[in-house]
Amino acid sequence: MSNRKITFINPPYDSIAKGYEFVKEITNNSPSLGLMYLAAEVREHGYEPEIIESNIMNLSIEGVVERVVERAPAYVGITLFTVGVWNTATIAQAIKEKLPETVIIIGGPHVSSMGRETMERFSQFDYAVTGEGEKTLMDLLRAIEGEGKLTEVPELIYRDGPFINQTQGRAINRDLDYLPMPAWDLLPDFPQAYKPAIYDYPRGPVATIAASRGCPFHCKFCDTSTFGDRVRYYSPAKVVEMMRHLKQTYGIRHVMFVDDLFLASRKRASEFCKILIEEGLNMTWSCTSRVDTVHEDVLALMKKAGCWEISFGLESGSQEMLEKMVKSAKVKDSERAVKMTAAAGIRTKGLFMLGYPGETVDSIEETKQFVRNIPMTIMNLTKFTPYPGSPIYYDLYGSNIRDDHWEKMNGMNFLWSPEGISIDELDKHYRQMLVSFYRRPAISWHYTWLSLLYPQHMIRLIKFGAHFAKYKVTNLIRKPALESES
Repeated sequence: MSNRKITFINPPYDSIAKGYEFVKEITNNSPSLGLMYLAAEVREHGYEPEIIESNIMNLSIEGVVERVVERAPAYVGITLFTVGVWNTATIAQAIKEKLPETVIIIGGPHVSSMGRETMERFSQFDYAVTGEGEKTLMDLLRAIEGEGKLTEVPELIYRDGPFINQTQGRAINRDLDYLPMPAWDLLPDFPQAYKPAIYDYPRGPVATIAASRGCPFHCKFCDTSTFGDRVRYYSPAKVVEMMRHLKQTYGIRHVMFVDDLFLASRKRASEFCKILIEEGLNMTWSCTSRVDTVHEDVLALMKKAGCWEISFGLESGSQEMLEKMVKSAKVKDSERAVKMTAAAGIRTKGLFMLGYPGETVDSIEETKQFVRNIPMTIMNLTKFTPYPGSPIYYDLYGSNIRDDHWEKMNGMNFLWSPEGISIDELDKHYRQMLVSFYRRPAISWHYTWLSLLYPQHMIRLIKFGAHFAKYKVTNLIRKPALESES
């Protein structure tokens, strides 16, 4: 095949309302790690990959299509999150109209949970890859090019005339060391253009790494269909090798591990920390963990190895709500983990959810009280979102949860409210919880100290403030003009 070009797209999302794009100055702008793995895999087999990070590159739907058409690749691969389904469908349709021979392949979390439904609804998608995509994508490319059969490609959804067929799953590889190193070099303006949320790291540049895949727990609000419920790991030495590569090649100073359960294995976590200490890379890092997987001895090692922050999925301060979520953790475990982590000198981020089925004013008050009692340094509060593929999605489907809600499923919209409490009331509690936490004197001082210690955060904040002021002034000027015209 003469055309070996493949363009991978992380499509633009509409999570930020038009006119508020300046909010990106302080929000998370991290790249798609999945696309970097796919690009690295196909490059090893002689293909010519390109990565388009639409949101970071400030590309509109039209801008993405224009860039793809100009390059005219043989294949386009698009990572699909629920919130981006409609934009992705629009992009694919426009590409098909201008490049009808280009093969469009979708993958990602939404496809792993709703692949058949998505293929049925949108005829512009040619193939859908479910689960982990590296090996499946290569098998698919070989089959398309006549070196195999579609029926023999695991984890594939494809069209056969008017029918949509889905193949069986793939046997998972327990050792992730076989994967190529992510193609960070294909990211436009890496690492300067890619920043986590403000104050979520000490100093940049920053990069993301996955040290493991999979989660054995079955929280009802979570979809684990992409990586499954069996945890698989990179060897600790391989993880440190990736960190060394990032520092030496790109000057990376902080790494954010995106694993669901970085501390799933106490032994591996300890071994990783010991190797990192021996290497003396002088890098900081952060990770995510469950509250029932932290131990004092490991925390001490993590601190010595440069761990700066641990994010905990606390979700709620109500034991009843945790049980409804099937969290299999106790509120007392959450309090113990946060206090233990803080005592080790590591920052703690609490991940909370408001409005889960069964939520009441009483359970919200319990959460507020819980937040006041723990030494947490950052609070991430999301609005309950029943993501497709999660058990709770199927419990609620049809109860005011519909497919046309997909573009609103970003954790920033209440799409549904529990019995006895309205969406307006939930929004009021949501604002109160965030404001009361960040107005605490200790928290205010903490962020003042961070701004002085790491000036890049202050610079981002000043840029945001300048854009916000410009937005307000523009609106003040525009409003009288519009009123006079009417």
